[in-house]
Amino acid sequence: MMRILHLSSETSWRGGEQQLAYLMQELNKINVISFAGVKINFALEAYCRTNRLNYFSLEFAGEWDLKTVHSIIKICKEQSIDIIHAHSAHSHTLAVLGSLWGNKKPIVVSRRVDFPINNNFLSGFKYNYRGVKKIICVSQMIHKVIAPRIKNPKRIITIYDGIDLKRCHNSDRNYLKKEFFIANEEKVIGNIAALAPHKDYLTFLETARLIADALPCRFLIVGEGGMRQLIEARIRDLKLQDKVIMAGFRNDIEMILPGLDVLLFTSEMEGLGSTILDAMACNVPVVATAAGGIPEIIVHQKTGMLAAVKDSKQLATYVLKLLTDADLRKSIIANAKQRVNSFSKEVMAEKTMDVYKEILQAK
Repeated sequence: MMRILHLSSETSWRGGEQQLAYLMQELNKINVISFAGVKINFALEAYCRTNRLNYFSLEFAGEWDLKTVHSIIKICKEQSIDIIHAHSAHSHTLAVLGSLWGNKKPIVVSRRVDFPINNNFLSGFKYNYRGVKKIICVSQMIHKVIAPRIKNPKRIITIYDGIDLKRCHNSDRNYLKKEFFIANEEKVIGNIAALAPHKDYLTFLETARLIADALPCRFLIVGEGGMRQLIEARIRDLKLQDKVIMAGFRNDIEMILPGLDVLLFTSEMEGLGSTILDAMACNVPVVATAAGGIPEIIVHQKTGMLAAVKDSKQLATYVLKLLTDADLRKSIIANAKQRVNSFSKEVMAEKTMDVYKEILQAK
């Protein structure tokens, strides 16, 4: 029976943490024993505890945290781990340090960001380290971006994120408006993403300004992060206080998402965009920027609408078109629903399992 140790040093709950949770849950169904090494007292630890997933609490004090390296080695020995799967940059480094320290378990690395690998010795070394057997990219764009720094291209593979296709099946589409006291006649345009620079909420707000006078609507921002004060200040500058709702981090996304009339996804950098997949599965049409791996999900005017990064005028035009052109809206929702079926968490886990098998068979 295969035994996998997943490592993540992340402190927040974002798309990568949801993907790790889906992966562990799906592997459990096929009798793969998974353990998560997670940062103590943070979101992923709480999730594992609540959902009864095997986990170990680790300090993850930094990229050179030898105490955590020692803990990883100890877990591998005591739990007879077959493969270490690193889901974050720091955990990747610590897995490599453990290998250099004698823990010769094969390493798999997940890469979720669409910017190049840093041009320094450590980054080059850890990505090309002989113990790293596979690098899983969540989009072909990431594959293309990192390829120049990887000496053996056969190590790189693309496995798209997977979602729970049934997540919103029993949701009440009126829940959102009831929860946030939004009038029935108002359209709701929203985004669900961390308040981080690469999500480009300033373009979201500029787009909102262009839409706000055209029809009765409200704008919903779901997420938390370091840009909150800047975003709130920009809302005041644009005089959108009565239009924009800052909802913060929510645990009821499966209830909120189906109530959106349009998902407006304005990232300037994006590995793939699993929120887009969730929206497609929930029959919510998407207007997005053509950043990173997003065009691998959205075919313009077929499964969604794509605009150039930071092009608020084009984004606003497409949102208004989806809200006023019933035939286009209906067509995009239907096509997106069909498209998203190939992005299930079951498919993601099956392809990841194939990677594990390939590595162990090659030993």
